[in-house]
Amino acid sequence: MTTPETVAAVKGAIDEARLVETAMELVAIPSFTGSEQACAEYLTELLGNSGLESTLQQIEEGRANAVGRLAGAGGGPTLMFNGHLDTSYSGREPWLDGPGFKPEPIVRDGAILGLGIMNMKGAVACYVEAVRALLDAGVGLRGDVIIAGVAGEIEKAEWGDFQGAEYRGYGVGTRHLVEQGIRADACVLGEPTEERVVLGHWGTLWARISTAGPFMHTAYVPGRLAENSIIRMRNVLGDVAAFVPEWEERSSYQGRSGALNISSVRGGFPWRASRSPHTTDLFIDMRVPPTMELTEAHTAFEELVAALTARYPDAGITSEIYVSVPGSEIAEDHPVISAIDAGHSETFGAPAERDYVRWGSDASTLSRHGVPSVNYGPISSALPGPDGESVPIESLVNMATSYALTAVHYCGVNT
Repeated sequence: MTTPETVAAVKGAIDEARLVETAMELVAIPSFTGSEQACAEYLTELLGNSGLESTLQQIEEGRANAVGRLAGAGGGPTLMFNGHLDTSYSGREPWLDGPGFKPEPIVRDGAILGLGIMNMKGAVACYVEAVRALLDAGVGLRGDVIIAGVAGEIEKAEWGDFQGAEYRGYGVGTRHLVEQGIRADACVLGEPTEERVVLGHWGTLWARISTAGPFMHTAYVPGRLAENSIIRMRNVLGDVAAFVPEWEERSSYQGRSGALNISSVRGGFPWRASRSPHTTDLFIDMRVPPTMELTEAHTAFEELVAALTARYPDAGITSEIYVSVPGSEIAEDHPVISAIDAGHSETFGAPAERDYVRWGSDASTLSRHGVPSVNYGPISSALPGPDGESVPIESLVNMATSYALTAVHYCGVNT
């Protein structure tokens, strides 16, 4: 049983300065997707020095997971805190020049700015501080606590000429984690949820639709422009755009519309504009609610392509699906949700609000492998503005406190 004295001891052991130092050290280590090794090595050493059994899980050259385990006395469930180490950007993009887009952390107006602090190194630092607080407070648990800092969660995928580790995302690190035997009875992922409990999120389907046309010199184009694959794509693109509202309604969930994004159009040769492109590719991202089977989304896409092919029989339409990731949902009455509510109430004074989101997370991978998972993380800059990623220090402190108390309530105190 958790006593007021235990709660007070855990809350009193949270060290803000130590937490900020950890968060800034994590941000200062560049870890763009495909290059997470150095950050994983740092976290592995930090977990070991903090009193956990730590392991560096090698995935491939230049990429690793960091895993730490705080062993319980036995008789309680195991709780995992999972966070990705890869960042959405490299920090070298010329169109992203704000301080929050660089791996050079700064503190400004009570917040940490830096690449990855929001997504999601700030939460990883909170996990470490939560476990340190438990150890410093002398609170022993019955169940184990696992901290996993993983590679390759960011929504990226190999396609065509885009090959290599920097494109291998969408859960590669967490898949390796569970396939190597790291399991838990439940998992908390500290994605930036504005301190809400995200009970469910959409999955995704990435697909290509292509048109074809003759490859010919500009001198021979007059009278044949309608055959150009880009011109043919113009019609296809319009029909796909008209399909978006239909899909948004069909894929609605928990009172929110679904989403379909027109993500990329590629055709032709900028370095040889004297030639018509033999093919033009359109790429889309269809978000799939967790209550919808992926096969239904596949069928919807195939029906769209069939309709386009029938409407434009001379366009040489081809297609493929190259990413297919399910959504994730956890039951409101799962014990880990009760534990979060208890820890949140002891930290904030009231249970956590609920939310459902269209973005994805490694909860998809974990749920598929039988680990019930929930997203619950700090306040963030949400869609980064010109300054880039930032997280208030107060939110980091509060989340570290709530994570520690969640572990107490879920894993049980060893008395």
